[in-house]
Amino acid sequence: MSLTLDREFLKGFVGQNDIDALASKIKKAHDDLHNKTGKGNDFLGWVDLPGKIPDALIKELEALGNEVRKDSDALISIGIGGSYLGIRATVEYLGGGKLPVYYAGHNMSADYLHNLLETLKDQRITVVVISKSGTTTEPALAFRIVKQFMQKKYKGDELKKRIICVTDAKKGALRQIAEKTGHRTYVIPDDVGGRFSILTPVGLVPLAVAGVDIKSFVEGARKGEQEYGKMDLNANTAYQYAAIRHALYHKGKVIEVLASFYDNMYYVTEWWKQLFGESEGKQGQGIFPASMIFSTDLHSMGQLMQDGMRNIFETFLTVDQPRHTVIIPKEEDDLDKFNCMAGKDLDFVNKQAFRATAMAHYEGGIPNLSLKICKADEFHLGQLYYLFEKAVGISGYLSGVNPFDQPGVEAYKKKMFGLLGMK
Repeated sequence: MSLTLDREFLKGFVGQNDIDALASKIKKAHDDLHNKTGKGNDFLGWVDLPGKIPDALIKELEALGNEVRKDSDALISIGIGGSYLGIRATVEYLGGGKLPVYYAGHNMSADYLHNLLETLKDQRITVVVISKSGTTTEPALAFRIVKQFMQKKYKGDELKKRIICVTDAKKGALRQIAEKTGHRTYVIPDDVGGRFSILTPVGLVPLAVAGVDIKSFVEGARKGEQEYGKMDLNANTAYQYAAIRHALYHKGKVIEVLASFYDNMYYVTEWWKQLFGESEGKQGQGIFPASMIFSTDLHSMGQLMQDGMRNIFETFLTVDQPRHTVIIPKEEDDLDKFNCMAGKDLDFVNKQAFRATAMAHYEGGIPNLSLKICKADEFHLGQLYYLFEKAVGISGYLSGVNPFDQPGVEAYKKKMFGLLGMK
């Protein structure tokens, strides 16, 4: 197995009996997901999506990427939430693509967008704008501004080919814009919600343009679909994770910290926060998802983690084989006393820091578990995304909520539209 779950530091908090006690509820949740009979069943297209992605689409997007990169210095990806986080998480996890990617539409900071366009004003740009409706405030306003920027740089067919729209098949403002101007379009499926959309054209189009190996990425998700589609609690890592979280929540552990000792995991943890927070936080319940990148955050939040309120549990994301090796050199005077580590890979020290932290936090009263990824590549990231998607679907059903809607998100929008005088 390429993703493994270590439960060593759950002893005394969650045992096999706690997991076994949830078996019948997990079986019900599993059946509701796969038979599409549970809450939010009109948004369950993600469950069997990896196996349904046409190989022809992957080849088409690979060709699109090759075409765009020959004539571009940078890509601007416009989107927010599920139309932003998965893309950035993937690109940064992999250390960048073949084409630099910049992001817009995920905030409304004038300084941010001004500085971005100033940085790119003399470069050859392609834009991918992602929005099902075309009327979400942040990306809609960013697209207006970026479109004006592009219209000053390019005209006619050149402008037409440099803007790619990922949107609804038939309706919405962005669909109307694309049809009026002739921009290339790709379709967001109706039955896949935004935070589950990384394996739709929402994610695959900008990732292909950036030069990510989307074929391997999809293959990893397909393995996840096979591996985590079986109702076998002893073998299904996604279901075990869901069960552990549920058991800990009902023992007063209401905050989950997703932590990693790998900086390139930062936006993966941000993607995870949206997935779990937006899916579970309903009807006055839900685990609060937080994230930390160690060892950096051990020097800022380490004290609270070690000695603060004991309402937290921790999930570590570890990587068995990072992408690079850095050997620690030997120094003749050894003033810092670290010659004992000379000749070792820096990742060896990083792994000892992880081990020490997991032990110390456990002894300090924080139960923790570890998800280990065997290799830092596209394949295993695709598998990890699917594991988390499957786990949150099960978790939501265990809690009795609809994990596939987000009614609370609309509250601030209504207030904002009122303040802006919009109808």
